Amino acid sequence: MPKTNSAPRSHATDIAGGSLSVPVFSIHATGALFLSATVLISLFVATASAFAPASNSASRSTQLNLAVGETAPDFSLVDQNGKTVKRSSIKKPLVVYFYPADATPGCTTQATEFNEQIKEIRKAYGADVVGISGQDVESKQAFAKDLGLTFSILADEGDAVRTSFGVPKALLFLPGRVTYVLDKSGTCTSVYSNLGDAKSHVAAATDALAEMKANSPAPSNPFAALFDKN
Repeated sequence: MPKTNSAPRSHATDIAGGSLSVPVFSIHATGALFLSATVLISLFVATASAFAPASNSASRSTQLNLAVGETAPDFSLVDQNGKTVKRSSIKKPLVVYFYPADATPGCTTQATEFNEQIKEIRKAYGADVVGISGQDVESKQAFAKDLGLTFSILADEGDAVRTSFGVPKALLFLPGRVTYVLDKSGTCTSVYSNLGDAKSHVAAATDALAEMKANSPAPSNPFAALFDKN
């Protein structure tokens, strides 16, 4: 009696008397590779979106909860000097930037750049700047002291204010780096999101402030009527 081969066959079919070798496991491997590729593509798209700067236009900024044209949520937070900063009490243009964490490389670069420009921002645009992240006041004190910051960084423990602004996460789980520019009434005029290029937030903010200033009506002269010859 011929000996029977008990090993499982790895051939899917026979063609013209010959065997077409298609290992059974290849079907499962192909499916696994396809699934892996799908996951990698999804992660790539999410990563690219997180690092791409958001447009200042309302149509692009609607992906964030606070959109251009909307009034920013009010907040009251303590800064590195123990001062309580209330958004609605600030009657001038305000740059509100959310950053991931104190003393990290990108956040250090961002804070340093804002600090270098703060005098010009106040002088040229009559505006101010506040930074917000989830660490406590002690962390803010140490971070501000190390960098010699002359603007307020605010302790948003529990991320309540971050949540109220709808700041999106970056890379699906990291706290986002987003800068909002508000006019003196608290209306959002610009939204800029870019996790990877921290320094670019300063230029984006000053550009938005310059545009706001250019579009503002010239202050009326109460004595103009006295010199009107008509």
